[in-house]
Amino acid sequence: MLDTGSIAVVGAGTMGMGIAYVFAMAGFATHLVEPDAGRARSAAEGMRKAGDEAVRRGKADAATADARLASVRLISAVSDLPQDLDLVIESVPERLEVKRAVLGEIDRRAPRLIASNTSSLSIDALSASVGDPTRFLGMHFFNPVWSLMLVEIVRGKATSDTAVEQARAFSEAIGKTTAVVADHPGFATSRLDLVLALEAIRMVEDGVSTPEDIDRAVTTAYRHPMGPLRLSDVVGLDVRLDIARHLETALGPHFAPPKLLQDMVARGHLGRKSGKGFYDWSDMSAL
Repeated sequence: MLDTGSIAVVGAGTMGMGIAYVFAMAGFATHLVEPDAGRARSAAEGMRKAGDEAVRRGKADAATADARLASVRLISAVSDLPQDLDLVIESVPERLEVKRAVLGEIDRRAPRLIASNTSSLSIDALSASVGDPTRFLGMHFFNPVWSLMLVEIVRGKATSDTAVEQARAFSEAIGKTTAVVADHPGFATSRLDLVLALEAIRMVEDGVSTPEDIDRAVTTAYRHPMGPLRLSDVVGLDVRLDIARHLETALGPHFAPPKLLQDMVARGHLGRKSGKGFYDWSDMSAL
């Protein structure tokens, strides 16, 4: 177990905000990079709400939570990050060229360890953007980050044993359990999760049942904490679609996205973040 240190997260979407939150609450000096001012404000508000909920549930002291979240440094550019941070985690959209560009910027800040929060893209392909791929790997977190305990550590061909052990230590320092997997399309968790999600979407498309009853069947029969359709809304239907398209290319038609999913994304029905998906999130009552 390591002592706290200095970390940064690049990208203040749902996942990036959650990752920054758990590190800040664990006492790490935390930087969160987000060029969009509106999204940065939303991330700050999201962290505050998560902190309030942690206090309400007795998981955190109010004064400590306030102080640690107030210390998170929101900045607008990777180039403004300090040099030589202990860890920088990239958490930008699942687009290879976008991630490569961001990782190149991160590399120029010379952190001791660089990680991508990708849920499906190849760590080996992404490693071309960093000068020393031995200190680069995947650290795949799960949403909501403060509730789900796993970090999937994805080891590329060049990733060193030291980098893997460092990633384990960071994960354990924020109370997470780790699983180390090789760099294969979809890793372990994304493949398993997507199979269930896509089949549930096909069932809605085929008129088998409603999203509510499909989710109820899964949570009751298999004791999943959240049904696959509600979880898809939380993850983001656009994210589901991106991952499905990537895995269809890499692994075959079994991962082809259903037309219903494509149509919903085209209409802007992305799930919780847009207010509408398989559920109505307009007043957040579906949380």
